Amino acid sequence: MAQDNAAFCGVPEGVPTGVPAEAKPPPPPPQAPKRRPWGAGGGAVARKRQRYVEKDGKCNVQHGNVRETYRYLTDIFTTLVDLKWRFSLLIFILAYALTWLFFGLIWWVIAYSRGDLEHLGDHTWTPCVNNLNGFVSAFLFSIETETTIGYGHRVITDTCPEGIVLLLLQAILGSMVNAFMVGCMFVKISQPNKRAETLVFSSHAVVSLRDDRLCLMFRVGDLRDSHIVEASIRAKLIQSKQTQEGEFIPLDQTDLSVGFETGDDRLFLVSPLIISHEIDERSPFWDVSRGQLERDDFEIVVILEGMVEATGMMCQVLSSYLADEVLWGHRFTPLLSLEEGFYEVDYGGFHHTVPVPTPACSARQLAAAAARRDAHLYWSIPSRLDEAAAAGGEGDPEMSPRESNGTLASPESR
Repeated sequence: MAQDNAAFCGVPEGVPTGVPAEAKPPPPPPQAPKRRPWGAGGGAVARKRQRYVEKDGKCNVQHGNVRETYRYLTDIFTTLVDLKWRFSLLIFILAYALTWLFFGLIWWVIAYSRGDLEHLGDHTWTPCVNNLNGFVSAFLFSIETETTIGYGHRVITDTCPEGIVLLLLQAILGSMVNAFMVGCMFVKISQPNKRAETLVFSSHAVVSLRDDRLCLMFRVGDLRDSHIVEASIRAKLIQSKQTQEGEFIPLDQTDLSVGFETGDDRLFLVSPLIISHEIDERSPFWDVSRGQLERDDFEIVVILEGMVEATGMMCQVLSSYLADEVLWGHRFTPLLSLEEGFYEVDYGGFHHTVPVPTPACSARQLAAAAARRDAHLYWSIPSRLDEAAAAGGEGDPEMSPRESNGTLASPESR
C-alpha cells in the first residue's frame, strides 16, 4: 500500500517504500529539516511561539488579579509546602525563633513583675525561675522549655503559679509548632518532583507511516532502575480556535488518543517507548498536511503519571512540543540491543531521528487515495476474468457461466 500511496501523495518514484528495512540502504545522518515561522500573509517572520508548558514541565501561566487571597491562608499547610525552598526555610527558622523570643519575653516580664530581678543576690528570696537574671537568661530558659533541653541550672519553682501555667502552655504550643513545621518539611522533602528529573521525553516529535497509517510519535524513557508503577500517558493539543458562532477560545484543549481505548496508554516503562497517536478521522490532525503543519501554530502537551516504586507517591511529568518541533517524515532510531544475557539501552541516541519516505499529503487524502486504489482493484477483477475466459475457454461447453464472464451467475441461469 505504501507504493500506491506514493503515486497519490507525491512520494518520489523509485523509493522502495514497501521493501523490508534490512534491504534499504543505510540512512543518511540525522538532520532536522529547516523550518520557517510563517505569518498570516504567508511570509517568513521572526516570531517566537509562546509556550504553554515548558520542556521541563513548568507551566508558563501566572495568576494575576487574584482578589480572594484569604483562600491561601485557609489551606496554610499546602501554601507552605508549595513555597520555594528559600521561603520555606525562612518561615521554618522564623517560626521557632519568634516562638522562643515571645515566650522568653513573657518569662522576663513575670520575673520583672514579681521582683525577682531586684533580689538576685538575696538567698532568702524564692524566685519564679532560679538563676534567671535578665532577658538573655529568660530567652535561654524559653529555648530549654520548648525543646525539652534541661541543663539543671535554670528551673521553675513551685511558688510561681503563673509560671507553671506558662510552662504548660509553652510545652503544648511548642509541640504543635514542632509537628506543623516538621510535617511541612517532611512533605516538601519527600515530594516526588525530583523523580521527574530522570523521566525524559524526546526533544522532537515525528510524523511518519506505521502500518500504512500516518502517526504522530514521540519517545519517553526512564533513566532509573526503579520503575514507575501504573504508569499512564496522555496528550493534549493546545490551540486557539473560533467557533461557528464567532466565539474565540484561546488555548483550547483537545485530547489526542494515545491508546486509551485499547489500553496502550498504560506503560511498562522498563526501556524507552515510542508513544504513537494514529491520525484517523477522530484526530485533529486528520486534515493536516506537511505544508499546513509548517504554517500551523499549536502545542502538544504530554503528561506522564505514575507511582514511584520506592516511596509509593504519585508522580507527574509534563513536556510539550511546538509546531516547529514536529518533524514530518522522520522516525526514531532504535536504542535497544541484545547483549550476552541482558538487553542494553543506548541513551546516546535517545533524541536521534532519521528521515524516511513519507507522503506529504494529509491523512484524509491518504485514506481517499487508498479507497480509490481498492475500488480500482475491485472493479478490475471481473475484466481480467473476462479476458482470461475469452483467451482460453471460448466455446468450452463445460465452462460455467461463472467462468465465462467473470461474474457470479444465478442458479436459474445455469
